[in-house]
Amino acid sequence: MARAFLFVLDSFGIGGAPDAETYGDLGADTLGHIAEFCATGAADRAGLREGPLNLPNMSALGLVHAAKLATGRVPAGMPVPGRVYGAYGAASEVSRGKDTPSGHWEIAGTPVMFDWGYFSAEGDAFPAELVEAICREGNIPGILGNCHASGTDIIARLGEEHMRTGKPICYTSSDSVFQIAAHEHTFGLERLLEFCQAVRRLLDDYNIGRVIARPFIGHSAQTFTRTGNRRDYSVLPPEPTVLDRLAQAGRTVHAIGKIGDIFAHQGVTKLTKADGNMALFDASLAAIDEAEDGDLVFTNFVDFDMLFGHRRDVAGYAAALEAFDARLPDLDRKLKPGDIVILTADHGCDPTWRGTDHTRERVPVLMFGPAVRSRSLGVANTFAHIGETVARHLGIAPGLHGRSLI
Repeated sequence: MARAFLFVLDSFGIGGAPDAETYGDLGADTLGHIAEFCATGAADRAGLREGPLNLPNMSALGLVHAAKLATGRVPAGMPVPGRVYGAYGAASEVSRGKDTPSGHWEIAGTPVMFDWGYFSAEGDAFPAELVEAICREGNIPGILGNCHASGTDIIARLGEEHMRTGKPICYTSSDSVFQIAAHEHTFGLERLLEFCQAVRRLLDDYNIGRVIARPFIGHSAQTFTRTGNRRDYSVLPPEPTVLDRLAQAGRTVHAIGKIGDIFAHQGVTKLTKADGNMALFDASLAAIDEAEDGDLVFTNFVDFDMLFGHRRDVAGYAAALEAFDARLPDLDRKLKPGDIVILTADHGCDPTWRGTDHTRERVPVLMFGPAVRSRSLGVANTFAHIGETVARHLGIAPGLHGRSLI
């Protein structure tokens, strides 16, 4: 039996990107800075966890070695295991953005070699003619926000006005994205999703990668909470990915979490939604039980990015990594001869870095399974090698970019 399980720890960069300076991220290192924060005892004072960063299972799979490959140094306080039980390496991104679609599409064998459209960080983010069209097509009295912002901050600031006026909260970031926050009850979830689809159509001429629905609940700035009903409306990848090739070969592609949205549901044959890393892990284990010979289970663990990276919550990020690490034995017990697991990431989001945006970093590539030989994979010059590794393992034709690591 040959099955593949691809887990993306959203934003879990390990530093060292060769082009980081171009993106203003020279020195960014998500893993390294979290480990340093924990080693100094600062994370203990947050009350969420204690001691140095403790990732025994990922370390045994080569995480510490991968970090050293990426940056030339061992993360602070993390012991170097005497024996590694998987194939380990790092990978550099060649796509021109440090956003979620670019990272995932490249992982799936299709780098993004064009420039996305972006919105201005000065003054109003969105052009007046676009706002006018959005209000007309969406049948709304106006929008709030119209700026670069952190989602939780802008909901706290404008949520009450949104509930009074019915105007959705529209904002962006350094990514190619248009985000729309609205109250699930006063504005309505279905209305929000329909509105996002209308905006998606209007943004095609602007070459914007994603429209994201950000529903929330609560009655005041102190009680507003985003819900698990987020939806991403993405453009299609520029060419077929490994998901498309698998689907065309009659294989089942189990998309867990927001994978379906990221790929605009192209190449996805079975979709499972879940809210939170542990629920996503449970859903992944259930999909593994269902997966047959030749199938792929592809999961995005969004909490690392959404709850901790963007919010610059270092202690929370560390605790989430440790909770994920503790679940890996559950995954290992599910594996059958011929199975392969790849743990990786799509970009960085260093919670110690300035601002609230993604950071340009290398990502870990940790590969294990009953027949995977322990060895260094070195530093791959594109994430596309990951998708081609999946393709070769599952016995389908190679793509145009990258090469198999096995």
